[in-house]
Amino acid sequence: MENPRITRIEWGRLEGKKPRDAGSNARIGVHGRTVRPSIVRLTAEDGSTGFGASRATREQAGAVVGQRLAAAFDPARGATEAWLPLEYALFDLVARRAGQPVYALAAAVSGAADAPGAAGGPFSVPCYDTSLYFDDLHLEDDAAAAALLADEARQGYDRGHRAFKIKIGRGARHMPLEAGTRRDVAVIRAVREAVGPQPPIMLDANNGYNLNLAKRVLEATADCGIYWLEEAFHEDPVLYRDLKEWLTAQGLSTLIADGEGLAAGPLLDWARDGVVDVVQYDYLGYGFTRWLATGKVLDGWGRKAAPHHYGGHYGNYASGHLAGAIRGFSFVEWDEATTPGIDGSAYVVREGRVTLPDAPGFGLHLDDAVFGAAVAGEGFVLEA
Repeated sequence: MENPRITRIEWGRLEGKKPRDAGSNARIGVHGRTVRPSIVRLTAEDGSTGFGASRATREQAGAVVGQRLAAAFDPARGATEAWLPLEYALFDLVARRAGQPVYALAAAVSGAADAPGAAGGPFSVPCYDTSLYFDDLHLEDDAAAAALLADEARQGYDRGHRAFKIKIGRGARHMPLEAGTRRDVAVIRAVREAVGPQPPIMLDANNGYNLNLAKRVLEATADCGIYWLEEAFHEDPVLYRDLKEWLTAQGLSTLIADGEGLAAGPLLDWARDGVVDVVQYDYLGYGFTRWLATGKVLDGWGRKAAPHHYGGHYGNYASGHLAGAIRGFSFVEWDEATTPGIDGSAYVVREGRVTLPDAPGFGLHLDDAVFGAAVAGEGFVLEA
Protein backbone atom coordinates (compact mmCIF):
# COMPACT_ATOMS: atom_id res chain seq x y z
CA MET A 1 0.00 0.00 0.00
CA GLU A 2 1.77 3.15 -1.20
CA ASN A 3 -0.42 5.76 0.46
CA PRO A 4 -2.03 4.27 3.57
CA ARG A 5 -4.05 6.17 6.09
CA ILE A 6 -2.47 6.70 9.50
CA THR A 7 -5.15 5.14 11.63
CA ARG A 8 -3.69 5.03 15.14
CA ILE A 9 -1.75 7.57 17.20
CA GLU A 10 -0.46 6.69 20.67
CA TRP A 11 1.27 9.14 23.01
CA GLY A 12 2.98 8.43 26.32
CA ARG A 13 5.75 9.70 28.55
CA LEU A 14 8.64 7.43 29.50
CA GLU A 15 11.03 7.99 32.39
CA GLY A 16 14.78 7.45 32.52
CA LYS A 17 17.88 8.40 34.48
CA LYS A 18 21.20 10.08 33.90
CA PRO A 19 24.36 8.58 35.38
CA ARG A 20 24.47 11.38 37.98
CA ASP A 21 22.52 14.43 39.07
CA ALA A 22 22.98 17.51 36.88
CA GLY A 23 23.54 20.71 38.82
CA SER A 24 22.61 24.31 38.07
CA ASN A 25 23.41 26.59 35.17
CA ALA A 26 23.62 30.38 35.14
CA ARG A 27 19.81 30.73 35.22
CA ILE A 28 18.23 27.60 36.62
CA GLY A 29 18.77 25.56 39.76
CA VAL A 30 19.58 21.87 40.01
CA HIS A 31 18.38 19.95 36.94
CA GLY A 32 18.42 16.57 38.67
CA ARG A 33 18.81 13.12 37.24
CA THR A 34 15.46 12.24 35.70
CA VAL A 35 14.61 12.48 32.01
CA ARG A 36 11.03 12.10 30.77
CA PRO A 37 10.91 11.82 26.99
CA SER A 38 7.42 12.05 25.54
CA ILE A 39 6.99 9.56 22.70
CA VAL A 40 4.37 9.21 19.99
CA ARG A 41 3.83 6.11 17.84
CA LEU A 42 2.05 6.18 14.50
CA THR A 43 0.45 3.10 12.95
CA ALA A 44 -0.70 3.00 9.35
CA GLU A 45 -3.55 0.84 8.10
CA ASP A 46 -1.10 -1.61 6.52
CA GLY A 47 0.52 -2.22 9.93
CA SER A 48 3.69 -0.17 9.40
CA THR A 49 4.75 1.94 12.38
CA GLY A 50 7.11 4.72 13.38
CA PHE A 51 7.82 6.44 16.69
CA GLY A 52 9.65 9.46 17.97
CA ALA A 53 9.75 12.32 20.43
CA SER A 54 6.71 14.57 20.35
CA ARG A 55 5.07 17.34 22.35
CA ALA A 56 1.83 16.90 20.42
CA THR A 57 -1.41 17.48 22.29
CA ARG A 58 -4.44 15.26 21.97
CA GLU A 59 -6.09 18.02 19.95
CA GLN A 60 -3.19 18.28 17.49
CA ALA A 61 -3.10 14.51 17.02
CA GLY A 62 -6.87 14.32 16.72
CA ALA A 63 -6.84 16.83 13.90
CA VAL A 64 -4.73 14.58 11.66
CA VAL A 65 -5.48 10.97 12.61
CA GLY A 66 -6.97 9.16 9.62
CA GLN A 67 -5.13 11.23 7.03
CA ARG A 68 -3.17 9.52 4.30
CA LEU A 69 0.60 9.43 4.33
CA ALA A 70 0.82 11.70 1.28
CA ALA A 71 -1.00 14.41 3.21
CA ALA A 72 1.40 14.05 6.12
CA PHE A 73 4.75 13.90 4.36
CA ASP A 74 6.07 15.92 1.44
CA PRO A 75 9.11 14.22 -0.19
CA ALA A 76 10.53 17.63 -1.11
CA ARG A 77 10.13 19.20 2.34
CA GLY A 78 9.37 16.72 5.11
CA ALA A 79 6.40 16.90 7.44
CA THR A 80 3.50 19.06 6.32
CA GLU A 81 2.44 21.87 8.64
CA ALA A 82 -0.25 20.01 10.57
CA TRP A 83 2.09 17.08 11.13
CA LEU A 84 5.05 19.03 12.51
CA PRO A 85 4.17 18.15 16.14
CA LEU A 86 4.45 14.46 15.14
CA GLU A 87 7.32 14.76 12.68
CA TYR A 88 9.94 12.52 14.34
CA ALA A 89 7.55 9.57 14.37
CA LEU A 90 6.57 10.46 10.82
CA PHE A 91 10.17 10.51 9.56
CA ASP A 92 10.73 7.19 11.33
CA LEU A 93 7.63 5.71 9.68
CA VAL A 94 8.50 6.95 6.18
CA ALA A 95 12.13 5.81 6.45
CA ARG A 96 11.13 2.40 7.78
CA ARG A 97 8.70 1.93 4.91
CA ALA A 98 11.48 2.89 2.48
CA GLY A 99 13.97 0.54 4.17
CA GLN A 100 16.52 3.29 4.78
CA PRO A 101 17.91 5.23 7.75
CA VAL A 102 16.51 8.68 8.41
CA TYR A 103 19.84 10.34 7.56
CA ALA A 104 19.51 9.00 3.99
CA LEU A 105 15.89 10.12 3.82
CA ALA A 106 16.95 13.57 5.09
CA ALA A 107 19.54 13.81 2.34
CA ALA A 108 16.92 12.90 -0.27
CA VAL A 109 14.42 15.44 1.07
CA SER A 110 17.04 18.21 0.97
CA GLY A 111 18.52 17.15 -2.35
CA ALA A 112 21.90 16.83 -0.60
CA ALA A 113 23.20 13.97 -2.71
CA ASP A 114 26.80 14.65 -1.70
CA ALA A 115 26.09 14.79 2.02
CA PRO A 116 27.47 12.17 4.44
CA GLY A 117 25.27 9.12 4.48
CA ALA A 118 23.40 9.96 1.32
CA ALA A 119 24.61 6.74 -0.29
CA GLY A 120 23.41 4.68 2.67
CA GLY A 121 25.36 2.68 5.22
CA PRO A 122 26.40 3.64 8.72
CA PHE A 123 28.30 6.83 9.30
CA SER A 124 29.51 8.73 12.35
CA VAL A 125 28.96 12.27 13.53
CA PRO A 126 31.01 14.30 16.04
CA CYS A 127 29.41 14.61 19.47
CA TYR A 128 30.18 16.33 22.74
CA ASP A 129 29.59 15.62 26.42
CA THR A 130 27.08 18.19 27.68
CA SER A 131 27.04 17.07 31.33
CA LEU A 132 29.42 19.58 32.96
CA TYR A 133 26.99 21.66 35.02
CA PHE A 134 27.47 23.59 38.29
CA ASP A 135 27.90 20.48 40.42
CA ASP A 136 30.32 22.33 42.69
CA LEU A 137 28.24 25.03 44.36
CA HIS A 138 28.38 23.23 47.71
CA LEU A 139 32.17 23.56 47.76
CA GLU A 140 33.92 26.59 49.24
CA ASP A 141 37.32 25.94 47.68
CA ASP A 142 37.88 26.73 44.00
CA ALA A 143 40.54 24.05 43.68
CA ALA A 144 38.18 21.38 44.99
CA ALA A 145 35.43 22.62 42.66
CA ALA A 146 37.75 22.54 39.67
CA ALA A 147 38.92 19.05 40.61
CA LEU A 148 35.31 17.83 40.78
CA LEU A 149 34.46 19.10 37.29
CA ALA A 150 37.77 17.77 35.94
CA ASP A 151 36.85 14.33 37.27
CA GLU A 152 33.43 14.53 35.60
CA ALA A 153 35.14 15.42 32.32
CA ARG A 154 37.40 12.39 32.68
CA GLN A 155 34.29 10.24 33.18
CA GLY A 156 32.98 11.57 29.89
CA TYR A 157 36.34 10.89 28.26
CA ASP A 158 36.14 7.29 29.49
CA ARG A 159 32.67 7.00 27.88
CA GLY A 160 34.22 7.89 24.54
CA HIS A 161 33.81 11.66 24.36
CA ARG A 162 36.49 13.87 22.86
CA ALA A 163 34.64 17.19 23.05
CA PHE A 164 33.12 18.86 26.12
CA LYS A 165 30.76 21.72 26.93
CA ILE A 166 31.20 23.50 30.24
CA LYS A 167 28.47 25.55 31.87
CA ILE A 168 29.75 28.92 33.06
CA GLY A 169 28.22 32.02 34.62
CA ARG A 170 28.32 31.06 38.29
CA GLY A 171 28.47 34.74 39.21
CA ALA A 172 25.22 35.56 37.43
CA ARG A 173 23.04 34.15 40.19
CA HIS A 174 24.52 31.41 42.36
CA MET A 175 27.77 33.00 43.55
CA PRO A 176 29.09 36.55 44.05
CA LEU A 177 30.21 37.93 40.71
CA GLU A 178 33.96 37.96 41.32
CA ALA A 179 34.02 34.60 43.07
CA GLY A 180 31.84 32.99 40.42
CA THR A 181 33.90 34.33 37.55
CA ARG A 182 37.12 33.22 39.20
CA ARG A 183 35.68 29.74 39.63
CA ASP A 184 34.51 29.61 36.02
CA VAL A 185 38.09 30.20 34.91
CA ALA A 186 39.47 27.63 37.34
CA VAL A 187 37.03 24.99 36.09
CA ILE A 188 37.79 25.67 32.43
CA ARG A 189 41.51 25.35 33.02
CA ALA A 190 41.10 22.18 35.08
CA VAL A 191 38.93 20.51 32.44
CA ARG A 192 41.43 21.40 29.73
CA GLU A 193 44.22 19.82 31.77
CA ALA A 194 42.09 16.74 32.46
CA VAL A 195 41.14 15.98 28.83
CA GLY A 196 44.36 17.06 27.15
CA PRO A 197 45.13 19.64 24.48
CA GLN A 198 43.14 18.23 21.54
CA PRO A 199 39.45 17.89 22.52
CA PRO A 200 37.30 20.91 21.62
CA ILE A 201 35.96 22.75 24.67
CA MET A 202 32.78 24.79 24.38
CA LEU A 203 31.51 27.28 26.97
CA ASP A 204 27.83 27.97 27.65
CA ALA A 205 26.99 31.01 29.79
CA ASN A 206 23.19 30.72 29.44
CA ASN A 207 23.10 34.52 29.06
CA GLY A 208 24.85 34.92 32.42
CA TYR A 209 27.65 37.18 31.20
CA ASN A 210 27.87 40.64 29.74
CA LEU A 211 30.28 41.67 27.01
CA ASN A 212 33.11 42.61 29.35
CA LEU A 213 32.82 39.42 31.39
CA ALA A 214 32.87 37.35 28.21
CA LYS A 215 36.09 39.07 27.12
CA ARG A 216 37.61 38.68 30.56
CA VAL A 217 36.99 34.93 30.75
CA LEU A 218 38.11 34.30 27.17
CA GLU A 219 41.28 36.27 27.79
CA ALA A 220 41.99 34.35 30.99
CA THR A 221 41.54 31.04 29.14
CA ALA A 222 43.13 32.08 25.84
CA ASP A 223 45.63 29.22 26.03
CA CYS A 224 42.80 26.68 26.48
CA GLY A 225 41.65 26.92 22.85
CA ILE A 226 37.93 27.53 23.44
CA TYR A 227 36.00 26.30 20.39
CA TRP A 228 32.84 28.29 20.91
CA LEU A 229 31.15 30.58 23.43
CA GLU A 230 27.43 29.93 23.59
CA GLU A 231 24.76 32.36 24.78
CA ALA A 232 27.32 34.70 26.30
CA PHE A 233 24.58 37.30 26.92
CA HIS A 234 21.12 38.09 25.59
CA GLU A 235 21.36 38.39 21.82
CA ASP A 236 22.46 41.83 20.71
CA PRO A 237 24.05 42.39 17.31
CA VAL A 238 25.97 45.44 18.49
CA LEU A 239 27.58 43.54 21.35
CA TYR A 240 28.18 40.44 19.22
CA ARG A 241 29.94 42.53 16.57
CA ASP A 242 32.09 44.05 19.30
CA LEU A 243 32.93 40.58 20.63
CA LYS A 244 33.71 39.32 17.12
CA GLU A 245 36.06 42.25 16.49
CA TRP A 246 37.74 41.73 19.85
CA LEU A 247 38.28 38.01 19.16
CA THR A 248 39.92 38.85 15.85
CA ALA A 249 42.14 41.47 17.45
CA GLN A 250 43.18 38.97 20.14
CA GLY A 251 43.95 36.28 17.56
CA LEU A 252 41.36 33.93 19.08
CA SER A 253 39.44 31.52 16.85
CA THR A 254 36.54 31.10 19.31
CA LEU A 255 33.19 30.95 17.53
CA ILE A 256 29.99 32.67 18.65
CA ALA A 257 27.08 30.25 19.10
CA ASP A 258 23.44 31.05 19.85
CA GLY A 259 19.84 30.10 19.22
CA GLU A 260 19.06 27.47 21.85
CA GLY A 261 16.30 29.17 23.79
CA LEU A 262 14.19 32.24 23.07
CA ALA A 263 16.33 33.17 20.12
CA ALA A 264 16.02 36.61 18.62
CA GLY A 265 14.11 36.75 15.34
CA PRO A 266 17.02 38.20 13.34
CA LEU A 267 19.43 35.45 14.45
CA LEU A 268 19.69 34.02 10.95
CA ASP A 269 20.36 37.49 9.57
CA TRP A 270 23.26 37.77 12.00
CA ALA A 271 24.50 34.36 10.90
CA ARG A 272 24.33 35.48 7.27
CA ASP A 273 26.37 38.57 8.19
CA GLY A 274 28.99 36.53 10.06
CA VAL A 275 28.11 37.92 13.48
CA VAL A 276 26.98 34.47 14.71
CA ASP A 277 28.98 31.44 13.60
CA VAL A 278 26.95 28.53 15.00
CA VAL A 279 23.14 28.29 15.06
CA GLN A 280 21.64 26.08 17.78
CA TYR A 281 17.88 25.96 17.40
CA ASP A 282 16.42 23.17 19.53
CA TYR A 283 15.99 19.85 17.73
CA LEU A 284 12.46 19.37 19.07
CA GLY A 285 11.13 22.89 19.49
CA TYR A 286 12.38 24.03 16.07
CA GLY A 287 12.00 20.59 14.57
CA PHE A 288 13.56 18.28 12.00
CA THR A 289 11.70 19.61 8.96
CA ARG A 290 12.55 23.24 9.68
CA TRP A 291 16.13 22.26 10.43
CA LEU A 292 16.46 20.67 6.99
CA ALA A 293 15.46 23.93 5.34
CA THR A 294 17.59 26.08 7.65
CA GLY A 295 20.60 23.81 7.30
CA LYS A 296 20.59 24.30 3.56
CA VAL A 297 20.64 28.06 4.07
CA LEU A 298 23.44 27.88 6.64
CA ASP A 299 25.49 25.70 4.30
CA GLY A 300 25.16 28.37 1.64
CA TRP A 301 26.56 30.94 4.04
CA GLY A 302 29.33 28.70 5.36
CA ARG A 303 27.92 28.71 8.91
CA LYS A 304 27.65 25.80 11.32
CA ALA A 305 24.61 23.95 12.65
CA ALA A 306 24.56 22.48 16.16
CA PRO A 307 20.97 21.62 17.17
CA HIS A 308 20.36 22.03 20.87
CA HIS A 309 19.32 18.98 22.85
CA TYR A 310 19.21 18.54 26.58
CA GLY A 311 17.10 16.62 29.04
CA GLY A 312 14.98 14.62 26.63
CA HIS A 313 17.31 11.70 25.84
CA TYR A 314 15.77 11.02 22.41
CA GLY A 315 17.71 13.92 20.91
CA ASN A 316 20.96 12.01 21.44
CA TYR A 317 19.86 9.79 18.59
CA ALA A 318 17.61 11.88 16.36
CA SER A 319 19.62 15.08 15.96
CA GLY A 320 22.61 13.36 14.35
CA HIS A 321 20.50 12.26 11.39
CA LEU A 322 20.38 15.89 10.26
CA ALA A 323 24.04 15.43 9.31
CA GLY A 324 22.80 13.42 6.37
CA ALA A 325 21.62 16.67 4.81
CA ILE A 326 23.60 19.48 6.48
CA ARG A 327 27.26 19.75 5.50
CA GLY A 328 27.96 22.23 8.28
CA PHE A 329 26.53 20.00 11.01
CA SER A 330 29.09 20.29 13.79
CA PHE A 331 28.13 18.20 16.84
CA VAL A 332 25.47 16.06 18.45
CA GLU A 333 24.85 17.37 21.95
CA TRP A 334 25.07 14.11 23.89
CA ASP A 335 23.20 13.98 27.22
CA GLU A 336 23.98 10.54 28.63
CA ALA A 337 20.89 8.75 29.97
CA THR A 338 19.13 5.39 30.03
CA THR A 339 15.37 5.20 29.48
CA PRO A 340 13.55 1.87 29.89
CA GLY A 341 11.46 1.34 26.79
CA ILE A 342 13.93 2.87 24.32
CA ASP A 343 16.78 0.70 23.09
CA GLY A 344 19.47 2.95 21.63
CA SER A 345 22.28 0.41 21.85
CA ALA A 346 22.91 0.64 18.10
CA TYR A 347 24.31 4.14 18.66
CA VAL A 348 27.93 3.88 19.77
CA VAL A 349 30.08 6.75 21.06
CA ARG A 350 33.75 6.18 20.43
CA GLU A 351 36.68 8.59 20.09
CA GLY A 352 34.44 11.63 19.98
CA ARG A 353 31.99 10.41 17.36
CA VAL A 354 28.64 8.67 17.53
CA THR A 355 28.08 5.99 14.92
CA LEU A 356 24.51 6.00 13.64
CA PRO A 357 22.91 2.65 12.75
CA ASP A 358 22.07 1.92 9.12
CA ALA A 359 18.81 0.25 10.17
CA PRO A 360 15.59 1.68 8.73
CA GLY A 361 14.18 4.74 10.46
CA PHE A 362 16.08 6.08 13.44
CA GLY A 363 17.35 2.58 14.26
CA LEU A 364 15.71 2.55 17.68
CA HIS A 365 13.54 -0.10 19.30
CA LEU A 366 10.47 0.72 21.39
CA ASP A 367 9.41 -1.81 24.02
CA ASP A 368 5.68 -2.44 23.57
CA ALA A 369 5.02 -3.30 27.20
CA VAL A 370 6.82 -0.30 28.66
CA PHE A 371 5.35 2.11 26.13
CA GLY A 372 1.88 0.62 26.54
CA ALA A 373 2.04 1.22 30.29
CA ALA A 374 3.09 4.83 29.68
CA VAL A 375 0.20 5.37 27.28
CA ALA A 376 -2.25 3.84 29.75
CA GLY A 377 -0.83 5.92 32.59
CA GLU A 378 -0.92 9.54 31.41
CA GLY A 379 -1.05 9.25 27.64
CA PHE A 380 -3.72 8.88 25.00
CA VAL A 381 -4.72 6.72 22.02
CA LEU A 382 -6.58 7.99 18.99
CA GLU A 383 -7.94 5.77 16.23
CA ALA A 384 -9.53 6.62 12.93
